[in-house]
Amino acid sequence: MSTDFSVHQYLLTNRNHFESISQYIWEHPETRYLEFESASFLANELEKEGFSVQYGVGGIETAFIASYGSGKPVIGFLGEFDALSGLSQKANSTKQEPIKLGGIGHGCGHNLLGTGALAAAFAVKAFLIDNNTNGTVKFYGCPAEEGGSGKTFMVREGIFDDLDIALTWHPSYANSIMSLSSLANYQVYFRFKGVASHAANSPHLGRSALDAVELMNVGVNYLREHVVQEARMHYAITNSGGFSPNVVQSEAEVLYLIRAPKVAQVDDIYKRICKIAQGAALMTETEMTIIFDKACSNYEPNRRLELILNEKLHEAGAIQPTEEEQQFAKDIWKTLSEGEKENSLAGMKSFGYSGDSSEFKGKYLSDIISEYIPSAEVMAGSTDVSDVSWVVPTAQLTTATSAIGTPLHTWQMVTQGISSFAHSGMLLSSEAMANTAIHLFTHPEDLQAIKAEHTEKRKKEPYICPIPKDVKPSAVK
Repeated sequence: MSTDFSVHQYLLTNRNHFESISQYIWEHPETRYLEFESASFLANELEKEGFSVQYGVGGIETAFIASYGSGKPVIGFLGEFDALSGLSQKANSTKQEPIKLGGIGHGCGHNLLGTGALAAAFAVKAFLIDNNTNGTVKFYGCPAEEGGSGKTFMVREGIFDDLDIALTWHPSYANSIMSLSSLANYQVYFRFKGVASHAANSPHLGRSALDAVELMNVGVNYLREHVVQEARMHYAITNSGGFSPNVVQSEAEVLYLIRAPKVAQVDDIYKRICKIAQGAALMTETEMTIIFDKACSNYEPNRRLELILNEKLHEAGAIQPTEEEQQFAKDIWKTLSEGEKENSLAGMKSFGYSGDSSEFKGKYLSDIISEYIPSAEVMAGSTDVSDVSWVVPTAQLTTATSAIGTPLHTWQMVTQGISSFAHSGMLLSSEAMANTAIHLFTHPEDLQAIKAEHTEKRKKEPYICPIPKDVKPSAVK
């Protein structure tokens, strides 16, 4: 077997191409299940590279699988490319400047995430050719991570069943293995229907759906004291019944996102919330309909796979920022609130960082790789990568692509999304993931140990998809 192939050199040689892919996705932001342009662009790049592409997998128009090679093992890279509403922002700016007021923006760095996974898949394909090695590399085009649980729907349809290993990453301001579990969640609409009437002349004839929504929200707010400490119950009123206060609102709707460390805990809280909604409907004499939107499980780390990924991340080494990159990061740091600055260490730790941040004194970009310390803690967030981790051994890492303290889902995250430092961090993740895959192609004993760990976990707790079979993926309303 050839020892000449270098993932690092391959990525360096093709850096400009991968940067252009990331920039294209950043410039064409699309929300959940509407990522037609982004998905098509990525799939086309994979086809040009010699991958065979299967479109519309799992009954989702913007989901696809790109494959190269044959035989075992089959190693997959998970790529995301959806963006967020309301986060339109000019690139490389130190002030909030929307490109389009109220428009869409890549506030979670998925232009980097998808491109970084794609670059890893390309590098592994080049290795397989260079070494004439059997095995299959796959890139999974996974839509709707933001509020749509695209991967959970894909898991439900068996899309990942032939995989031996799944690898992915996420942009942040740390360099570490994402060793924490995550919060499972349900997302559910509660829709109320009442009777319209003149609010002054005949209010007694009306039955207010908006009253029902408000009473439900009050009831849920009282419930907060009586759930597990880690639980979260978020809501948004998606239909307040119109803009006429002199009309008794006959229709109203509220969308709930319910989170807890385990699906069973989420389900218990959900059932209690349903009772509160029923009570609100009884109090207001309105009709109530429940529409289950989506769900995802908690993340299940594979420690043996994480050890290898960590080794490859350390071998690659952290990006050392230039003076210009440090200055830009410092300027971004100045735009953060005091609360955001104080929360920077907690944000790092949620991504698996294990230090006390003292090594960053006087710095604004992470230039070290955190020590890998497996943690039983639960990060205060959710991801649909979780459901993949239940059906196939999965590992994630994060690499620094933004200024320390940059919160996800903010204009500051968007504006740094195609910076030189962001792209360097992106390709660092590609290098670590690709070299992990190559290690497993050449060390079958490690692959078997990873799979054995996964099998043992599933014996203790089998996987049950949290999304009911009759629920279909839906775009943002």
